[in-house]
Amino acid sequence: MNGLCRAVLVGVFTLLAGCASTSHQPDCNAASAVPWQAVAPGVWVWQPDAQADVSAANAGHVVPTSVVVSGADALVIDPGPSHRHGLRVRDSLACRFGAQVRVVVNTHAHAENVLANSAFAPLLAAGQLEIVSNEGTRSAMQQRCPACLASLSERAGEGAMAGTRIVWPSRVLQTGEVLRIGAHRLRVLPAAPGHTESDLVLWDEATRVVWAGGLVYDQRLPELAQGGVDAWLAALDRIAALQPRHVIGNAVSSAGGAQALPPAMVSTRAYLRDLRAAVLKAMDEGRYAGETAAIEMPAYKDWAGYAQRQGFNLQRAWREMEPVWMERSPATR
Repeated sequence: MNGLCRAVLVGVFTLLAGCASTSHQPDCNAASAVPWQAVAPGVWVWQPDAQADVSAANAGHVVPTSVVVSGADALVIDPGPSHRHGLRVRDSLACRFGAQVRVVVNTHAHAENVLANSAFAPLLAAGQLEIVSNEGTRSAMQQRCPACLASLSERAGEGAMAGTRIVWPSRVLQTGEVLRIGAHRLRVLPAAPGHTESDLVLWDEATRVVWAGGLVYDQRLPELAQGGVDAWLAALDRIAALQPRHVIGNAVSSAGGAQALPPAMVSTRAYLRDLRAAVLKAMDEGRYAGETAAIEMPAYKDWAGYAQRQGFNLQRAWREMEPVWMERSPATR
């Protein structure tokens, strides 16, 4: 066989393989049902069973996966922790809603949010969808995802992570850009360096839904991963100014009244303010950075992840607050 014929055959086989992978047809009778919950018209979430950290029991599903569905089109925000999880999202959207995913959004570079990108890779390669994020998130994914995949596989189990591979966002979103799915208009707001260095925030004014990346928790201790206390509080203030009815972040929460904020926003902001105040108070009392274990915040001890993350948060907050404390006049300390 000459080189030209071989090249043609390879091309044909590659095309056939691509067609097979993108024409994946789920068996809707056998598909494992996803318990979608309606948040607003056209907006659905798949929540984890409990507020908990990653383990083999939850297969890494510790934050919500959300979708916006309009007719035969769907947009997925934070597709989840694994290839298997992402396939369940794809199959469920096809079976329950008759919708195909057109856009996948990665709000921030944490493994439990983005590693399910791999389930959408064949559609991406075929030009049938795009995977988007802001520049900071894509850069952070390129820096951290290899280590995060290994870490998540260790904690969630190799079986849960089978087939998962890293797939980068294919396009960078710009502040002010609008993502359109049917009548939905999701506006890209400025990146918020709170939970991570670049949390993506999306706002759908018509439904008054805000997607807040990792900026909102509920009964689970917030994690000062790569961001900061004051930047996080400022981001929550900007989101509050929108007067959202619903917020979808590391938790899903809805306001109880026209002027109220979603409760998870209120409790996340309260924790960060109390953390800031506790660290500054310890500095006023003459404590040192090595004594943060003595700082107690009993109101939050029952939150999931407190034992694992509170010490880390105190250390991060201490480093951030040191120059703030030094700049305060002695009279205000």
